[in-house]
Amino acid sequence: MAKVKIDAGICGFHTIVEAEKLENYKVKLNIESECPDIENLAEELKEVDAFSEISFRRGIPETLQKGQEFCAHASCPVPVGIIKAIEVTAGLALPKDAIIKVEG
Repeated sequence: MAKVKIDAGICGFHTIVEAEKLENYKVKLNIESECPDIENLAEELKEVDAFSEISFRRGIPETLQKGQEFCAHASCPVPVGIIKAIEVTAGLALPKDAIIKVEG
């Protein structure tokens, strides 16, 4: 199981993703967010296939498709944070923080 905490930036919204490994690289997701758009995404994204989510070789990952559908802000880091939770939970990546640092 992985728990990922995402601070989306200037919007001030926080999201917590809990991912649980199921059989055959399926991952169950529990997503709680202060953002209404991400809450809508969470309602549609309950279980995914980890291999389909971590690569563009099988098409656009469902998480990114739902991100495009529900999230109005293209640079929102939450969909990618969800994918990080999926790959760590499935054992397809080691847990390590990803950081976007903005200077300006």
